[in-house]
Amino acid sequence: MSIVYHESTGTFHLYNQYISYIMMITENSQPGQLYCGKRIHDKEDFSYLFELAERPMASCVFERDKVYSMASIRQEYPAYGNGDYRHPAVEILQQNGSRISEFRYEGYQISPGKPKLPGLPALYTEDDAEAQTLTLTMRDALTGIRMELFYTIFEKGGLLARSVRFINEGAEAVHLTRAMSLCLDLPDSEYDWIQFSGTWSRERTPRVRRLEHGIQAVDSMRGNSSHEQNPFVILKRPTADEFQGEVFGFSFIYSGNFQIQAEVDAYRVTRLLVGLHPERFDWKLDVGETFQTPEAVMVYSDRGMNDMSQTFHTFYQKRLARGYWRDRVRPILINNWEATYYDFDEDKLAVIASKAKECGVELFVLDDGWFGARRDDHAGLGDWVAAKELLPNGITGVADRIESLGMKFGLWIEPEMVNADSDLYRAHPDWVLSVPGRSMTHGRYQYVLDFSRKEVVDHIYGMIARILREAKVSYIKWDMNRCITECFSRAYPADRQGEIFHRYILGVYDLYERLTTAFPEVLFESCASGGARFDPGMLYYAPQCWTSDDSDAIERLKIQYGTSMCYPVSSMGAHVSVVPNHQVHRMTPLHTRANVACFGTFGYELDLNRLPEEEIAQVKGQIAFMKTWRHLLQFGIFYRLKSPFEGNEAAWMVVSPDRKTAIVGWYRILNTVNNSFSRVRLVGLNPDYCYHNSVSGVDAYGDELMYLGMQTTDESAGVRSEDTDLLRSMDFDSRIYVLTAAEE
Repeated sequence: MSIVYHESTGTFHLYNQYISYIMMITENSQPGQLYCGKRIHDKEDFSYLFELAERPMASCVFERDKVYSMASIRQEYPAYGNGDYRHPAVEILQQNGSRISEFRYEGYQISPGKPKLPGLPALYTEDDAEAQTLTLTMRDALTGIRMELFYTIFEKGGLLARSVRFINEGAEAVHLTRAMSLCLDLPDSEYDWIQFSGTWSRERTPRVRRLEHGIQAVDSMRGNSSHEQNPFVILKRPTADEFQGEVFGFSFIYSGNFQIQAEVDAYRVTRLLVGLHPERFDWKLDVGETFQTPEAVMVYSDRGMNDMSQTFHTFYQKRLARGYWRDRVRPILINNWEATYYDFDEDKLAVIASKAKECGVELFVLDDGWFGARRDDHAGLGDWVAAKELLPNGITGVADRIESLGMKFGLWIEPEMVNADSDLYRAHPDWVLSVPGRSMTHGRYQYVLDFSRKEVVDHIYGMIARILREAKVSYIKWDMNRCITECFSRAYPADRQGEIFHRYILGVYDLYERLTTAFPEVLFESCASGGARFDPGMLYYAPQCWTSDDSDAIERLKIQYGTSMCYPVSSMGAHVSVVPNHQVHRMTPLHTRANVACFGTFGYELDLNRLPEEEIAQVKGQIAFMKTWRHLLQFGIFYRLKSPFEGNEAAWMVVSPDRKTAIVGWYRILNTVNNSFSRVRLVGLNPDYCYHNSVSGVDAYGDELMYLGMQTTDESAGVRSEDTDLLRSMDFDSRIYVLTAAEE
């Protein structure tokens, strides 16, 4: 790992064994992009990569020079104007009405490690030797705005983290109306664009199309990262696939409004921008004030999408998630929501918990409905005090009762929201995001608290912290069930209303930071009507997220497959739920529900008392299996093998770091008759190890399993066996294979 500056040519080269990133200070004191890709040798001069040409209709920088135009220069952080007609990375509205700025290079600093971003989630290091950071300082002479561009390269992985800081050292206030975190100008457009789109209960579906002239983008203006688009995009060469070819992944460590955009110009140069959505964003930067953009992360691989994903998994698991639960296996839980909804009392909960304990469950989670006047979704949000008629001894009493069974206790909250029918709203109607004199829209009969205001965050912190201090609560499920519409705060003047979307998210981060600091051993799981805020920003505070409200195993194959493109298995809340499934009304076998959910944090969303004894025996076996293998399942090296979007089968696997153990999940959607023989080619094994197959009993070397494949043929191909469990065949079928290397 190294960051080198060649003074004679004004060239910076950031590189490790995986990646090179090269830029130079150009003739007009701008940092220009020269190369981003596979590691190449360092040398003094790469200036020949800085190409210019005379273009018709170009607006040029220097008098009597018809070549030097910003419109044809690949730039590191382009400002609005100055001859560049493409979308800029930064735009600043000044008091005279101008939006033109001219940032000139002033100097650089190379420092060990990685600086923290105040108030924002970001990647971190545990040792300064893990990374180096380059800071480029630039200044706009007329306004006095100083800009710092941060680039962090890590010792391991083809990853670069970027962000920008603005400091107003001038004499007048300005307004940032665009402040992106990353700009990358690529020299061509021969890429497939992959975005991860969806809606409630079908989140993060990969959508692939070729880059073309013009603009392609994903974004959210909902106040959260959204079900509809995830703040993650892949650019891959058309010939690249899961295991070969050049791939770029771009991820934004943020939980609010965002935009990721590719603009292809007439000469097929591709400008990729990642950052805060410029719509609805207007940050007043007063004299002496500073603004820090959230962090964007770029991963490059020349070994396909699986390798890119594994880099994201490693960093987001070990250098984004933090704290007590980062490296610990997650408890097997049962949640009462689909078992009871709002119809429960303490005794009913204890009956459900007792059966779960008998089966080996470790954590009981009390979901919605335990507080205030919350008997349906019309009332109670904001009143975080236990309803005495349901829980006569409060949260302390029910937590003690669950603990007495030998289980841990967890609790659902939705701290960012309030119902109009609540004591909090009646006392503080002005604490809701809304425009005075105008009507308010509701979502699920609830309104959004103004988390841009410190007094609101302080009040909610006090209520939740009191519960956590007084009761034995080991887990919090933090939900968020509506988007922001009337984004107006009564606490800020008119010229700062463009800041509220971002200030709201900063308030959410502040509450998370305070609670996780005060209660470091509580496991937080984020949730937002399922996956509406499944983003890297949340993982900094809560190491796992409820992946989707759709708990149907077959739908989850797609959801978890798409999610795995960026996010690790340890981050995915995945549970076995009741049948018929409450979202799609499908009947799936219990073993398949568990075989999908075990590639996640694992739990149950049902009343085990309602299962027949033969299924209770299965549940006990599932839990025993999970306890044996959950460290490998949650923290092993994950590979996608067969996509559920491309056929009737899906498969994935995890491999231990020493490659001595692997677990393969194989899934078939619909049964077939007179089918072909089938096998799955595995990856990541040691070709010289001989592995024992837990299902077939066959021993095979790693090279055979990877190059010939592992047999998955069953009754659907007409094969018969005395062991009907081994070769059974049905709709929505699945098998889990454990492969263990023989002792040497």
